[in-house]
Amino acid sequence: MRLSIVDSFTGTPFAGNPAGVVLLDEPADPAWMQSVAAELRHSETAFVEVTGDGPKPLRWFTPTVEVDLCGHATLAAGHVLGGEQVFTTRSGELRTRAADGWVSMDFPNDPPRAADDDVLDALPGVTIAGVARGKWDVLVEATDAAQVRELKPDLQVIAGWDARCVIVTAPGDRDDVDFVSRVFGPAVGVPEDPVTGSAHCLLAPFWAEKLGRVKLVGEQASERGGIVRVLVNGDRVTLSGQAVTVVSGELHA
Repeated sequence: MRLSIVDSFTGTPFAGNPAGVVLLDEPADPAWMQSVAAELRHSETAFVEVTGDGPKPLRWFTPTVEVDLCGHATLAAGHVLGGEQVFTTRSGELRTRAADGWVSMDFPNDPPRAADDDVLDALPGVTIAGVARGKWDVLVEATDAAQVRELKPDLQVIAGWDARCVIVTAPGDRDDVDFVSRVFGPAVGVPEDPVTGSAHCLLAPFWAEKLGRVKLVGEQASERGGIVRVLVNGDRVTLSGQAVTVVSGELHA
């Protein structure tokens, strides 16, 4: 089995979000896939069945659980396979296209809805402008990008929330960035995700409505950091990013 480690949403090695990509010649046992993801210890590992002429089955695992949607590992798979790809997933059919050093992904839109979650105890130093929920995540809007960049959240409190991840976001503080964000997912074994494609399915419509534009650029302001271009198109969102392969080889177990 072919194995790659890809840094997603970056054009620079050892930045962005690393993901494992395992190319399978036949279906694999979910328990085995979970063990591989735990061994690799990246926030997500993608498993793609590459035989046959039709859409390719794609699944994603964190070190502890299987997830319904993952952007950066899908981008990594699209980067490894190249060209145009169609995947069948737990979130329906997804498409990727690799061209000119970027990989674009056609993902479902996740429109935000107002929420009243009490988030103050988990986010010290954040002045909260609003709280929303998507299909999986809680989104917290801060008033200032510096608060997002400097945040030291209480991960133990966040782990107890009924949510996959907590997204903290604010307006951008650079001319080339429309919004910044950070994403925390201790409940799924990811204390802080470096760059989260699926979170931008919620961030994109949230900021598109606020800023009155459907084409935006987001910066995920983690330690590794990364850039995600977004385009809201009805009930779909196009997410685009760069990627760099840092390891390629064979998986023997």
